[in-house]
Amino acid sequence: MEKWRLVQKKGFTNLDDIAQFLSLDKDKKARLITKKEFPLHLPLRIAQKMPKNCLENPLALQFLPLDLELSDEGMIDPVGDVASSKGKALLHKYEGRALLLVTGACVMHCRYCFRQNYSYESEIDKAIAIIRQDPSIKEVILSGGDPLSLSDRALSALMAQIEDIDHVEIIRFHTRFLIGVPERVTDKFLYTLKSSSKQIVFVLHVNSALELDSDIFSELSKIQKLGVPVLTQTVLLKGVNDSKQKLYDLFWGLVVHGVIPYYLHSLDRVKGSLHMEVSKKEGVKLINSLRDCLPGYAVPTFVEEVAGRRSKTIINV
Repeated sequence: MEKWRLVQKKGFTNLDDIAQFLSLDKDKKARLITKKEFPLHLPLRIAQKMPKNCLENPLALQFLPLDLELSDEGMIDPVGDVASSKGKALLHKYEGRALLLVTGACVMHCRYCFRQNYSYESEIDKAIAIIRQDPSIKEVILSGGDPLSLSDRALSALMAQIEDIDHVEIIRFHTRFLIGVPERVTDKFLYTLKSSSKQIVFVLHVNSALELDSDIFSELSKIQKLGVPVLTQTVLLKGVNDSKQKLYDLFWGLVVHGVIPYYLHSLDRVKGSLHMEVSKKEGVKLINSLRDCLPGYAVPTFVEEVAGRRSKTIINV
């Protein structure tokens, strides 16, 4: 078995196990909830970064299923994925690019995930056929789930199918995998990227400087050395990164490693996540404060995704 698969298997999917690992007292353990449709998935290396017997730190708030999720407020499909589906594995919202849902699997379950209720069905071949027949699609975005959940062989085969479509010029990866399992950057994966005739763009989802470490940047550097731009997207989350200092630490920590912050997203208001929402007014205030102390390329664009609109909406409130 591939090394990264073995590392992945060491993660947590059982509430009792993570409660014991984090030395949660009785009251804190009682706040963990079972959510069959969106259970705990937590890589070991993230759990190792969490302080013991604490549920109020930026990592626990992102990854542990807490009683705050039991609220009925919010929406099942806040960004209109269902309405924009073109086949069961393809979303086509924006002109010139389409998003391929290559898998429903993720190495971690972020508790604010806007796609946690999506009904994934694997019809990749049909989705590829649709892309092949539409010359307006210049960029294919690999998403899910997480595209790096696929094996190297499956990912290489998928890339080969896209390589064969002349009008597609860019292949973009949207992933969070490396935050939990940086070992996923294998020689085979790097060879697949290097061998591509298309322009590759790599977008990493990261919300807190606490998620990052030298191992992750070392693996990202291998991708960067292939000439692949590495960008990030971040969700503004209450208790996680809703301060000038926390965002500064994250964005400066990225750019000094040649990684460019791309988007800061306002929370997609999925059911059970609204306790993590930061107001748009506060988000604009934070972005403006960062412009006073960071170079322009280190300050991402503050956006929201509004169902039915043909692009991300820039927030200037």
